[in-house]
Amino acid sequence: MEWKRYGQRQVYGSPWVEVWLDDVDVPGVGRIDHHVLRMPRASTTAVVTNERGEFLLIHRHRFITGRWGWEVPAGWADPDEDPDAAIAREVEEETGWRPGRVELMTEYDAIAGISDMHFRSYHITGCTEVGEPEDVSEAARVEWVSEAEVIKLLTSGEVPDGPSHTALSYYLGPHRLARRP
Repeated sequence: MEWKRYGQRQVYGSPWVEVWLDDVDVPGVGRIDHHVLRMPRASTTAVVTNERGEFLLIHRHRFITGRWGWEVPAGWADPDEDPDAAIAREVEEETGWRPGRVELMTEYDAIAGISDMHFRSYHITGCTEVGEPEDVSEAARVEWVSEAEVIKLLTSGEVPDGPSHTALSYYLGPHRLARRP
C-alpha cells in the first residue's frame, strides 16, 4: 500500500522549516494534497552521562506549549556540519560541558506521517566542565540528575519534549539491554 507522489510545491520556506503540498494518490482514498513539513537541517539529541551514572539535563520553558520541562541537549547541524560534531557543539553551548566520547545510539523519523524530520540520538560520556553555558537562551538550569530521578521525571510528565523523552527512554531500555553480556 504505497502512496504515489505526482508533484509537490513549496508553500513556505525558511532555514528552520519548509511547508510543502504534495499531490499524492492514497490507495483507497484517491488523489489529495498532503501537507508535508520538511526540515532542511539534521536534528540531533544526546543523553549525556557521567561516571556516577548521572544524566546531564537542562530545564527550560517552551513558549509554544507554555510548559516548563527537563530536556536533553539537542539541536540542528549547520549546513555541511557532521551531525556528530553538531551534537558535541550543542552540548557544550547549552550546558558548559565539553563532550569526550560521542556515540550514535539510534536514528528515527519523529513524525513520519507528515514530516521528514530525522533525528540522530547520541550517548555522550567523558565530559569536562569548561564554564557557563554559551547560549543563555537555552536553559534556566543545567543539572546532573540521578537515574532514579530521571525515571521519576519521565513517568511524571516532567520531560514533555518528545525527542528528549525518546532519547532517555531509548537509552534506559534498548540501548543498555543490547550491551548486557
